[in-house]
Amino acid sequence: MAPPKRHGSRTTGGNKWLEWLIDLATNPSKLWIAALLLLPAELLVCILIIWKVPYTEIDWSTYMQQVECFLNGTLDYSNISGDTGPIVYPAGHLYLYTLLHRVTDHGTAIRLGQYIFAGLYVTTLLLVFRIYQKSRVIPPYALFFVCCTSYRIHSIFVLRLFNDPLAMLLFFVAVNLWLSKQWTIGCIFYSLAVSVKMNVLLFAPALFFILLIAEGPTKAFFNIAICGIVQLVIGGPFLLSHPIQYISRSFNLGRVFLYEWTVNWRLLPEDIFLDRRLHLALLAAHLVVLALFAYFKWFKSHGGIVQATVSAVTTKKSKRAAQSRSLSPNDILFPLFTANFIGMMFSRSLHYQFYSWYFHSLPYLLWSSKLHPIINMVVMIGIELCWNTYPSTVISSAALHLLHIVIAVGLIGSQRNDPTDATKAKRS
Repeated sequence: MAPPKRHGSRTTGGNKWLEWLIDLATNPSKLWIAALLLLPAELLVCILIIWKVPYTEIDWSTYMQQVECFLNGTLDYSNISGDTGPIVYPAGHLYLYTLLHRVTDHGTAIRLGQYIFAGLYVTTLLLVFRIYQKSRVIPPYALFFVCCTSYRIHSIFVLRLFNDPLAMLLFFVAVNLWLSKQWTIGCIFYSLAVSVKMNVLLFAPALFFILLIAEGPTKAFFNIAICGIVQLVIGGPFLLSHPIQYISRSFNLGRVFLYEWTVNWRLLPEDIFLDRRLHLALLAAHLVVLALFAYFKWFKSHGGIVQATVSAVTTKKSKRAAQSRSLSPNDILFPLFTANFIGMMFSRSLHYQFYSWYFHSLPYLLWSSKLHPIINMVVMIGIELCWNTYPSTVISSAALHLLHIVIAVGLIGSQRNDPTDATKAKRS
């Protein structure tokens, strides 16, 4: 018998290597490998940015001035301010920047502050990558794409030192805890995130139903009460001293945004941008679209939100643990991230640092949709370009709305099965 041809064996071996590489790049279960490669690379990128790109002063000095007002004994929120204006964030923001104030020598050691934020950036990525891994929705190659379209995010973290990343880091800690079914501890971290910046409340409608379906009405309202208690404890010194000033400043839902900073509404004249009727119309649209998404798209593996809610309310206490376990990672992630995204779509104004509110959820939303992967990548590039256009233009604002609509339509048409359900079925 003739010996086998070596050429053929080389081809087979080459095919196996190619198949292995393709699987490594496209199999969501292998995402952790890409994450391990990217985390140290991202830390190096952050350090290089700090060394090579000049720091830009926007709000850091104001934060430090606000902290100094607090450290001097001021508990009246109407008297806490800085160069760019009065404080408009809850007390958690003040406490975190008080810590940074001490660590950075009264805010003067800005380079040290940048290194701290670089560490926070990599920590955020670690939390986000774990969420991606749990979802089994996002292919590993998407991580490299995420990192290549994160110019603005790097800037928000290490060149601007905004408080938005701090709020989102605490939120992603909460999400990771919820994915591990640690509902109460997760709610504590969620409330801590709200105490830094109230944009995290955009996730609240989804969180309410997740808690209700996972834990039933009694435990759900207990965890909601925990969120409230955390706010009372954090805001306690200010609430006991000047409650009206604290609540009106830190949770001001009627706050007027400056037209010069808007990313999403540059296509409108300033007088329309400031018109209360537009704000009410956007709020109405937000609530309607959120309700439609909740009704038609949330908890589909449980028969929809109505059936899941009825089941949660009527399920006996002895069966509650099994119901909580039946919530897959995507039963948690999809409502949370779509609720936040819809809030962003209909926001009265988006400032540049607000990009961090939804940037890390965009890959999940895109790869959960019915859109082709190439379209997903084009959309991410387009959104990055819109957020990097300064000052914003009519074209950049209109393009951002168009890209948001593309994502929403893709999510509406999505019929993709939950891959984590398939994983659970194999294990059972």
